[in-house]
Amino acid sequence: MNAEFFNALEQLEKEKGIPQTYMLDKIATALQAAFKKEYGNTVLMRVDPDTEKKKMRVYRQWTVVETVEDPVCEMSLEEAKTIHKKTDIGATIEKEVKTDAMHRLSAAAAKNVIIQSIREGERQAMQEAYENKKEELMTATVSKVDRETGNVILELDQGENILTKTEQIPGETLYVGQKIKVYLTEINREAKGPVVTLSRIHPKLVWRLFELEVPEIQDGTVIIKGVSREAGSRTKIAIYSRDPDVDAVGACIGSRNMRIDAILAELAGEKIDIVKYSDVPEEYIAAALAPATVRSVTMTGEQACRAIVSPDQLSLAIGREGQNVRLAAKLTRYKIDIKTE
Repeated sequence: MNAEFFNALEQLEKEKGIPQTYMLDKIATALQAAFKKEYGNTVLMRVDPDTEKKKMRVYRQWTVVETVEDPVCEMSLEEAKTIHKKTDIGATIEKEVKTDAMHRLSAAAAKNVIIQSIREGERQAMQEAYENKKEELMTATVSKVDRETGNVILELDQGENILTKTEQIPGETLYVGQKIKVYLTEINREAKGPVVTLSRIHPKLVWRLFELEVPEIQDGTVIIKGVSREAGSRTKIAIYSRDPDVDAVGACIGSRNMRIDAILAELAGEKIDIVKYSDVPEEYIAAALAPATVRSVTMTGEQACRAIVSPDQLSLAIGREGQNVRLAAKLTRYKIDIKTE
């Protein structure tokens, strides 16, 4: 294992982010496996990598004993003294394994361990790269679309990853070269499956988009109190202004609708209701039922209420297939019973 080998490890570290020390440890393990296959499970050996001189030496070892019971790992004192005159019982004798002898080792076993180690190292490096990105918004480029499964391969700064069909916005068509925003929901520590779980349907995706587009949210003047979402169809987001002179809804919409339009464009036209939060539950629930106009709200239990609307507002308050009231209930965390006057 010469300079070319160490140069390859350096290149691997630069391109994949796998430390040389990690790979050298794995290679030592691979060589041990090869030695055991060649000589037996009791064989002793030592690997001595020198990164400065770019050399790796391998030594086979024996323990000096009075009576040899296992010649694979033991050597008599008499034989040991032919190698080192000043040796004694209990000492360790070692001989360097030369290149020609290395060829006799089970190279396939070592090769498999090294290949597996590279994969594990790549995965570990990628996990560490994503560590501080959990529950954050990330920009990705679509590099491949699998027409059979619907899954999409995304190119991120940290490398390639999969956006599964189930985590894509329903009805959305992605194309190669398209730049999209994704939300990192989970880092997978298991050996199988994708390194991370990326999503475009998670409610926090909308949350992060508002943080990105609205400076008043970034500086803490406007606070997001909650988000309820049915991806591809409708989202309700509750916001609150800590400054009475700042209109929270106006800040989220922006001049000439620029801010909200940028968010809608990212969500493929998904509708968004911006709800003004209130500490008074009746006011908050009435606002959450927008675009319907609510006449009154009465508490009927600890987390239950009745909302009264005019007959012409009933279908609007309930929404198609109950979507509007369902999202309002998720947002406010109240069970809402809608009645007409």
